[in-house]
Amino acid sequence: MLRLLRLRLAMTMTKKSLVIVESPAKCRTLAKFLGKDYEVTSSMGHLIDLPSSSMGVDVEKDFKPEYIVIPARKKLLLQLKKQSKDKSIIYLATDPDREGEAISWHLARELVKGEKQAFRVEFHEITKEAIGAAFKHPRSIDMDKVNAQQARRVLDRVVGYNLSPLLWEKVARGLSAGRVQSVALRIIVEREDEINAFKPQDYWEIEAELQKTKDINRFIAKLIEIDGKKPKIKTKDESEKLLNELKKRNYIVANVKEQKKLRMPGAPYTTSTMQQDAFNRLRFAAGRTMRLAQQLYEGIELEDKDPTGLITYMRTDSINISKEAKAKAKDYIEKNFGADYIPEHPHKFKKKKQKTQEAHEAIRPTSVYMTPESIKQYLTPDQFKLYNLIWKRFLQSEMAHAVLKQRTIDIDAVSNEAKDKKYLFRTSGSEVTFDGFLKLSDKEEDNDKITAPQLSIGDILDLLKLIPSQHFTKPPARFSDASLVKELEDKGIGRPSTYAPIISTIVLRHYVDRKAGYFYPTEVGMVVTKLLIEHFPDVMNVGFTAEMEDELDKVEEGAMDWIQVLKNFYQPFAKDLSQAKLNMKDLKKETTSSEYKCELCGKPMIFRWSRRGTFLGCSGFPKCKNSKPAKKNKDGKMELVEVETVDQACEKCKKPMMVKHYRYGKFLACSGYPQCKNTKPFPTGVKCPQPDCDGELVERSSRRGPFYGCSKYPDCKHTSRKLPDTK
Repeated sequence: MLRLLRLRLAMTMTKKSLVIVESPAKCRTLAKFLGKDYEVTSSMGHLIDLPSSSMGVDVEKDFKPEYIVIPARKKLLLQLKKQSKDKSIIYLATDPDREGEAISWHLARELVKGEKQAFRVEFHEITKEAIGAAFKHPRSIDMDKVNAQQARRVLDRVVGYNLSPLLWEKVARGLSAGRVQSVALRIIVEREDEINAFKPQDYWEIEAELQKTKDINRFIAKLIEIDGKKPKIKTKDESEKLLNELKKRNYIVANVKEQKKLRMPGAPYTTSTMQQDAFNRLRFAAGRTMRLAQQLYEGIELEDKDPTGLITYMRTDSINISKEAKAKAKDYIEKNFGADYIPEHPHKFKKKKQKTQEAHEAIRPTSVYMTPESIKQYLTPDQFKLYNLIWKRFLQSEMAHAVLKQRTIDIDAVSNEAKDKKYLFRTSGSEVTFDGFLKLSDKEEDNDKITAPQLSIGDILDLLKLIPSQHFTKPPARFSDASLVKELEDKGIGRPSTYAPIISTIVLRHYVDRKAGYFYPTEVGMVVTKLLIEHFPDVMNVGFTAEMEDELDKVEEGAMDWIQVLKNFYQPFAKDLSQAKLNMKDLKKETTSSEYKCELCGKPMIFRWSRRGTFLGCSGFPKCKNSKPAKKNKDGKMELVEVETVDQACEKCKKPMMVKHYRYGKFLACSGYPQCKNTKPFPTGVKCPQPDCDGELVERSSRRGPFYGCSKYPDCKHTSRKLPDTK
């Protein structure tokens, strides 16, 4: 009997199927949905990849990739092989994009031997219904997707592993270049060039404060036309002359126009628009947004203690919404706001060209009934903010448009002379007569009421005063996370899954500094960009890079051969590379003399180049390692940077401490460097908020970025992302 029970147990075990996902966060959720017949495990992302120590691509043999098991993942692969040993069926449930398809392909090649079968399952939300539907309709691995991902990976390797060593040789060790991030950097650098070349011009505007006769309501109208043309008032003298003329005029209402305006909601979020809104409304960087979205997608533990996926897959360029989700949204809107808030006809949003890889569903909540407030207690503050943004945007996209009443009033400034110039002033206002989707909007952002006075044609107005104001033309704005993502999308650079990594790479490489959310190219970033543009015009060309993305899409569609795409790229690239090795300027050997003498050894100091940019170093290097920070001024000449000291002595050598900068902020360093290498976190002057702690907050950094910690660490472990309000 015991033997029979053991045999039955063994048979039951062999019937179990193995399910492999990328992230361990999904395992518990899928196991709950699938039940006891499935064993769910995680690959922890990639197990197989190109080697990190070499290019790993045989260019001479049709770009054959040299795949290896990632050293840190060898034990995990052995564990997966052990888990799959007694399984006849393996379900590969990696992410629904090219990269996920490639991971599944690698797993299948390692795990599927003999009579085993592997099936690919694809789902875009982690819900019981979506998981069930995916496992009812498994498919084979899509080799067109795999080849598109292989082509991208090989392209990036070929570019990176050829350009980076060239930069090491000619500019400085530790630099890197990439097929896509270098083009993104070019966009930032060229915007900085525009800003530096910009010359502001002043202009004047004139407004009139008016009042209807015997009426207490005052209002402001702006001069918009002189003889039917937009006014061009360039100087103060022109402004004063015009003011003297306008003071003599009579002000009469020439036209009153009232019209109904419809305001449409925005489309549900794509990766790009989510990243843009998260920055503009929440000040979240693109990388931070995607980390939070990943957490919401993979699942949050709610009241039943099991992880629940809250949003659909967050890497997409589609604005499509499933029929089921639309029906549930309609039901929610009708029950909570009324039938008036359901649009008479479904909204038709303007679609950009959808890429094959991402054309699935927009980002939306998995259940519209899980309102942000109802699950707030289970979310971190940042998770709540992003989920609230996604939930509202989706529901708004399914709600009726808002109706506004707009009133525009034109006012003539007339004189008694028939042939005199005609001056036209205008004031306008609008108010919401039906809020529609604005019901869910933040009032201060989307539902402002700007009223216009109640006037009729022919009303005579009293001029109370004329208000001249001087303005200056402004240069184009620097790129932020939001505007750079939009620019990359508009120009076809990268794809939804690459926007955040592109930005992270150029920041981590110190090619740009992020200040108050905006990107400033560093000296290194500008120099590297201009060298690459000069010697690799195709690689650095925005249009060429966009064409490469389109060709990768065609590979995924099965319309192009991935090896032919690589061949078409490599031939001109190799030619440019051989020329650059001969002709690219060698900055490492370039030095510029200076007027300074080394205070340590007396030898002349010279301006030199490093991976951090220009610096002033001793000509006696390497025997003397004295160096000082330097920079190029507006005239292109190099000059010494003044050292900022603080009223604090180094506790080791008693020399003054000075302020130094790094990519996350500031720190204190001894002015006696390199003899004394003492450093300290930068003090903020803000007392630690922990009770009974006499420490103060100082700037610190981690792999996740800057934060504030107590100076008494480790005795006090208080940390915060922002300084507390000291008012």
